[in-house]
Amino acid sequence: MLRIALPNKGRLSEEVRELFNDAGLEVRVRGERALTASLGGEFEAIFVRAQDIPEFVADGAADAGVTGWDLVCESGRDLEHLMDLEFGRCRLVVAAREDSGIQKLEDIQSGVRVASSFTRLTEEFFTRRGQKITVVPVSGATEIAPHLGIADIIVDLTSTGSTLKMNGLREVGTIVQSSARLIARKNHAPEAAAKLEELRQALGSVLAARDKRYLMANVPRTALSGVREVLPGLNGPTVVEVQGGDFVAVHAVVPARTIYRTINALRALGCQGILVTRIERLMP
Repeated sequence: MLRIALPNKGRLSEEVRELFNDAGLEVRVRGERALTASLGGEFEAIFVRAQDIPEFVADGAADAGVTGWDLVCESGRDLEHLMDLEFGRCRLVVAAREDSGIQKLEDIQSGVRVASSFTRLTEEFFTRRGQKITVVPVSGATEIAPHLGIADIIVDLTSTGSTLKMNGLREVGTIVQSSARLIARKNHAPEAAAKLEELRQALGSVLAARDKRYLMANVPRTALSGVREVLPGLNGPTVVEVQGGDFVAVHAVVPARTIYRTINALRALGCQGILVTRIERLMP
């Protein structure tokens, strides 16, 4: 049984567990403080800090794991990237005080102090740019560092930028775009690699279905050409004959974001009995 390292707390942990549950890999724990769990009887989960997951996977304590891409990059470990899980999106950015006069990366002078918990990424980023800086390691509350004189600028994570603005800071550059990723150690045996590919496909099928809806409608035969333009679906709509009538049944997978306009367009074409339902999984 392969071992998967999952975040032990926080919003990322909640979203990961929801994804695995939706994929049929229910997280079965013996108690709230349990360090391990069964994943649908197919895998074993171990719960550790998100920042430790790249190390656990690289060292072989886990066969695969889910954590933020920023943490994978910061670890510097040679890992296999299996898929982007499309949640937990954020950016690792360079930020300076609003009154510092720094408007862009080129304004940063050599020798400045940079506060960050991402010391590796910070040093590599400025080294590539040929800017000499001094990294000041911090473990939290990075935004306060420039106001206390601990550092001149910071490198920190943000999703909307609102926290930086609230603390009088301005973004001047992005180092890494991050989101939750499924990672694995390299050089798995063929059987383990096949099992991880099954896991990747199971999770991917849930993600593929999340922004789609399954639509069914009774369509006048005379309106079929117009309906085909409204419902392109994955490979075009499926048309099913309805015995003894002037209607046919049409089934299609459609984007959730356009469902309101799609229904109105179908009604304008004379369609009846329109039914829309969620899709649990969508395999290509």
